[in-house]
Amino acid sequence: MNGWFVTGTDTNVGKTRVAGALLRYLNASGVRAVGMKPVASGAEYRHGMPFWQDVEALRAADRFECQPDLRNPYRFEPAIAPHIAAEQAAVQIDFRRIRQACTDLANQADRVVVEGAGGWYVPLGADGSMATLARQLDLPVILVVGIRLGCINHALLTATAILADGCRLAGWIANRIDPDMAVPQDNLATLCQLMPAPRLADMAWQLDQPGELSFLPAGLEILR
Repeated sequence: MNGWFVTGTDTNVGKTRVAGALLRYLNASGVRAVGMKPVASGAEYRHGMPFWQDVEALRAADRFECQPDLRNPYRFEPAIAPHIAAEQAAVQIDFRRIRQACTDLANQADRVVVEGAGGWYVPLGADGSMATLARQLDLPVILVVGIRLGCINHALLTATAILADGCRLAGWIANRIDPDMAVPQDNLATLCQLMPAPRLADMAWQLDQPGELSFLPAGLEILR
């Protein structure tokens, strides 16, 4: 299976924007790539129907025609932790179903970009956490680091956990989510020095825009 597992240092650090930008780049380069969101919680309503923004953002980014349940095997309406949402819906999140969906997508596309929910250790139920799922899918991990106050600690902790769990950390992407952050370049320099994997790309702060990745040489190398 070819692709990446996109995780983040926390929720709301830009995993969906980064995954979407990665999908657009790959497809523009002639690589048939599909986005997958194994578990989504928090629906909006449009014309009385539930709508999961992260799932739709991936679909819009790759324009890949596939069965909705392959792209997103589990979806819950409340905007709460997915394992709690699953309990409330009397649903058990089955990793076997997710793995099969990912395999089916991989058989249809050149690359699969799997976006996790929340951070690395978000619980998903009896089968384990998001970390457990990433390990079972056996995809290299891309870590999205939201560049804001506290990002150095969050990034180093998450990178350490990814490696300790036996996963491959392909690299990290800096997403500048706080335009008012003091000395962002100094923080980036520290991260580049201390992180156990290369910086792959940067994403500039843009309000209500899909965003584009500015790839570094290390990022272009892993996309080959």
